[in-house]
Amino acid sequence: MLVVISDTHGRESACLEGRTETVVEEADLVVHAGDFVTAEVFEAFQSRCDLRGVYGNNDPPAVRERVPADRIVEWAGLRILVVHGHEHTDTALAMAGRQASADLVAFGHSHEPGFHEGEVPFCNPGSHADPRWHRPAHAELQWDDDAGLARGRLVEPSGETFEEFVVEPRSVDRQG
Repeated sequence: MLVVISDTHGRESACLEGRTETVVEEADLVVHAGDFVTAEVFEAFQSRCDLRGVYGNNDPPAVRERVPADRIVEWAGLRILVVHGHEHTDTALAMAGRQASADLVAFGHSHEPGFHEGEVPFCNPGSHADPRWHRPAHAELQWDDDAGLARGRLVEPSGETFEEFVVEPRSVDRQG
């Protein structure tokens, strides 16, 4: 399973609870779309899971020195572009995804969980710990070998699933 989280905005811990804590610890890979906010929070995630993160606009130099602003994550047949999103409109996210030959763009920043279909779909997992005016959430993706695609869902820490989606590998030449 791939878990996507963002916008922890913690000071000392990963601020994990309920289903979010369980899946972070059990996931094959955890993608964090930025705004850990402190090096201690980044390290708390690193100690708990196989982490691939990017930095957000609220991350200090101690985090920015350890993770990039954007990255490509290869997982179970999918190519995922990860950015924080503070410098991206929806159009810019779609263009960045196409340019990276991505199957999915994972981003954060707004704290608003959602999945948007398109030529390159994008997913904002929301914030598990600082939802602000939105529901707390993370995203879970499971690879379906028989169908050759990923089945995803947005889930609250309580375990309630409130949106389901599918991500298919794009038929693009990734060599050039």
